Amino acid sequence: MDHGMPAHGPDASSSVPEWLLPALVLPAAAGAYLLLAHRARHRNPVLGWSRWRTAGFLTGVLLLSAALLPPVAPFAHEDFRGHMAQHMLIGMYGPLALVLSAPVTLLLRTLPAARGRQLTTVLHSPPARVIAHPAVALALSTGSLAVLYFTPLYTATMSTPAAHWLLHAHFLLSGCLFAHVIAGPDPSPSRPSVRARLVCLGVAIAAHAVIAQLMYGGFWVDVHAPIPQVQAGAEIMYYGGDIAELLLAAALVATWRPEPRRAATREPAREVTAPA
Repeated sequence: MDHGMPAHGPDASSSVPEWLLPALVLPAAAGAYLLLAHRARHRNPVLGWSRWRTAGFLTGVLLLSAALLPPVAPFAHEDFRGHMAQHMLIGMYGPLALVLSAPVTLLLRTLPAARGRQLTTVLHSPPARVIAHPAVALALSTGSLAVLYFTPLYTATMSTPAAHWLLHAHFLLSGCLFAHVIAGPDPSPSRPSVRARLVCLGVAIAAHAVIAQLMYGGFWVDVHAPIPQVQAGAEIMYYGGDIAELLLAAALVATWRPEPRRAATREPAREVTAPA
């Protein structure tokens, strides 16, 4: 491993067109969500649509914008610390905000009935159940970090814009999947118990910490960047990951609803007192 090499191949000027895609897509996504939220309130004024969920989606869009637009985007091309800040925003903080906005519920409430049934069928299909399994979500979101940073994959993804965008897409989708499995308010065909989700979150916290510590110590790391940048990036992963996972745990508590207890079938016996 040559720690003296620059973190990224492309220079900032060549990556200017890359900023155009998020600059167009993210505002369009925010506008589409606002339109659907307005439609949901119009269709059912009594039920309406939570402004907190709308704020969550807009917050997610802002976090992704901060990660994919200047000044963070060009900094990420030049410095491993910028890459790790991007990873935190795209893979952890942004997905949590987006998931808490319940986009699937919003779609189900605004789509025509036939389209809604089709979407429900897809969500309950065997492939969707497999993808939404906690172990799969954990492997894709956290387990893939070891593959990325402990193999030549990281350097390969930094070599071409297409591979770099695929990495961004992986961070975002796997982060959304993990946040949905742990604390998503959207309906899920086979949502695990709270205990299972807490165990899954605990494993993610431990794995994140171990990967960050190994990276800081330089064990097995295959990142071509100066040692101070790698160590600073490891610190960003360690502390930024802890904060994100604490927020995810808080979201789990906030979205958890206890199962209703069955009503007692028998009334307790009344105490009968003899007449004086």
